[in-house]
Amino acid sequence: MEIASLAITHKKASLKEIETAWHGDLKALIDVILKNPEIFECAILMTCNRVEVYVVGMNTEEALKRIASRMHVSERVIDYYKNSKCIEHLFRVASGLESMIVGEDQILGQVRDFYNLCKEYGGIGKVLDLVFSKAIHVGTKVRKLTNINKGSVSIGSAAVELAEKKLGSLKGVKVLLVGAGEMARLVAKNLSYKKCIIHIANRTLENAEKLAREVNGYAHPLDELEKLIEECDLIISATSAEGYIIKRDMVKVEGKKIFIDIAMPRDIDPAIAEKYELYTIDDLREISEENLKKRIEEAKKAEKIIEKEVKHFEDMLKDMKANSAISAMYLRAEYVKKDEVLELYNKLSAKYGIDESVLPILEEFASSLIKKFLRIPTVRLREAAREGKDYILDAVEYVFGGEDFVPCIENEEVENREAERACARD
Repeated sequence: MEIASLAITHKKASLKEIETAWHGDLKALIDVILKNPEIFECAILMTCNRVEVYVVGMNTEEALKRIASRMHVSERVIDYYKNSKCIEHLFRVASGLESMIVGEDQILGQVRDFYNLCKEYGGIGKVLDLVFSKAIHVGTKVRKLTNINKGSVSIGSAAVELAEKKLGSLKGVKVLLVGAGEMARLVAKNLSYKKCIIHIANRTLENAEKLAREVNGYAHPLDELEKLIEECDLIISATSAEGYIIKRDMVKVEGKKIFIDIAMPRDIDPAIAEKYELYTIDDLREISEENLKKRIEEAKKAEKIIEKEVKHFEDMLKDMKANSAISAMYLRAEYVKKDEVLELYNKLSAKYGIDESVLPILEEFASSLIKKFLRIPTVRLREAAREGKDYILDAVEYVFGGEDFVPCIENEEVENREAERACARD
């Protein structure tokens, strides 16, 4: 069994390439991946900065490359991770170390949301359930024990920081915020500290009004967009709509205006850049680099926490693998014990007239015999798991049936004779 992932992220891919890779219905994608007979579990993580696919199964590298070939992006922007590296990568993602804005809090919620969705859609089994639960725990722990998330740590706050750099100060500046979702709320909260005038336009006016009350701003329906663009100096768009919300022909006024598009997919027509300043998520890389310098010490602390957690989690997976093999062994023994105890009781009852009161004694004797007989194999299997000798565990599961074991022997005498013949040949 392997745990592996592919990742298309801001580190190698442009915004356009990430957009290209991010398409299709989540459940449909999970169903397609699980049609591969060698893939047992899968989970997808999609944000404005990354598209990642996690799988559990056999020959995972080949499976992931087939998935990647349908994403229509260059192989050079794809990273592949396997087993401990895959686990470490997800822990880093949940902790904010792989984010454009190092330490951002939003990614932890996104990991949790996609974990729940993928579980609901049938992609997550016992292994990825353990992996993602642990990743969320590690992400929470890192934020509690370090200052990795202090300061400007989200795309929303970085957008405001970029605007402030370009305009010098946002005090008294008329700002148009398009959208009223989670990302827009982050922007609005950051803008509210800058003493600017905030106008919020949204398709659902009720949501715009709610957000406007939170930041002492003004709410508008989306059909007032052209007028608002004309009146405002800074336009930040953060909706989840398909297609451009702000088109080139909607901007008719002359003079300096700054547009910042942090939507995924994009909200603002790139043609606007011909006459006005237009910035996208790609332009936040500079802020990310500065952000990393400020948090370098905190990032080191986070990495030490992650290193320990990865080691601890690997031990958990080894124990789980060992338990699976040991369970197969004991399940087979218990099935045989049940039949043999009953057969012995019937013989003793027929010959000596004993009653059922002897059954617990026979059961106890048989259980003690099995426990003592399997004690050394159990210890050896746990040692094999810790040493990474999966071939031993796989062999034991195969020999004793594992999950495929069906307690049904049609002709035990025939089976015994065949075994005796095989031993004689050897």
